[in-house]
Amino acid sequence: MKDNNLAEKIWWNTIDHDIQELLRESQKLINTANKWEEEFHDYAFIVFPAAKAYEGYLKHLFLKMGFITQEDYDGKRFRIGKALNPSLEKHLRENESVYDKIVNFCNDETLADKLWEVWKNSRNMIFHWFPNEKNSISYDEAVDRVGQIIAAFDMAHKECRID
Repeated sequence: MKDNNLAEKIWWNTIDHDIQELLRESQKLINTANKWEEEFHDYAFIVFPAAKAYEGYLKHLFLKMGFITQEDYDGKRFRIGKALNPSLEKHLRENESVYDKIVNFCNDETLADKLWEVWKNSRNMIFHWFPNEKNSISYDEAVDRVGQIIAAFDMAHKECRID
């Protein structure tokens, strides 16, 4: 993965500089970690900057689309995982579900499901430890997870018609 590929993305100049830098950091790790002599048990560290960028991107997207308030965006209480979870309890859905708002906007569950899947697999499952579950990932899996995050940026930009 080359740094210049990101700069060619249609959404690249619409995201904050901080988010750009986080994506570049994951790319640098991808481009160097496979050359290191020492191998690691878990390459989640490659995904972390991109996952953090994904969180920032989603918060910005949700604010721009009117799915969250400025207070949600600026605050420390809004949780992407809760807002995107399609299994959120019914009594919380009306006020806290961004998933439903995406489905209504797109008239389809495809984008909402994809954003949730990428969040769950490329952020939650590799950055939380659960008993009896192997959540460590190989170098190749880390590269794939970063690719999934970037593909989610692509899909969200296209489906939400952001210019």
